[in-house]
Amino acid sequence: LPGLHVFAIAFTLEVSVGKTNTVMALNNSNVLLPCTFTTCIGFHNLVFTWYFNSTEMIYHGKIKSKASEPFLVARNPRVEFVGSTTGKDNNISIVLKNVEFSDAGRYTCHVMNPREKKAQHNATIFLTVVQKMVETDNTVTLIIVGVVGGLIGLLILFMLIKRVVLFIIKKTQD
Repeated sequence: LPGLHVFAIAFTLEVSVGKTNTVMALNNSNVLLPCTFTTCIGFHNLVFTWYFNSTEMIYHGKIKSKASEPFLVARNPRVEFVGSTTGKDNNISIVLKNVEFSDAGRYTCHVMNPREKKAQHNATIFLTVVQKMVETDNTVTLIIVGVVGGLIGLLILFMLIKRVVLFIIKKTQD
């Protein structure tokens, strides 16, 4: 039909907890639970909520617009908001204070953007609480990487020498 145009509008709200979704914390310490979100068309009255093990709400906040910082709606007294949404990143990270072994579990950062037809997305982080941090010994890994790297280097050197020798033999035969 002439004059009939169809436009597809893609709404993309993304929520991320960073490169790794596991965090380890020392008992009785404070731990950062990172979360950022991106949206292509901006936001207005965006709502974000942090949940512990999918059911217990530990922080609930709202953001009017990109020009305003989030404001608290409700929270667990041990949770502190440390993010900012007026800068480059839409950071809605929290800090869990005085971590206990019972705090180990799944933390979900849930975001709902009314501007994107109430699009909702979330990202999950797994928290492990330990009595003491154990330093890992990477000596064996470094030795293996060094040996493999050395062998690959020797193989390349051998192939290069072979090429040069074959080139010299060919030139002397001509």
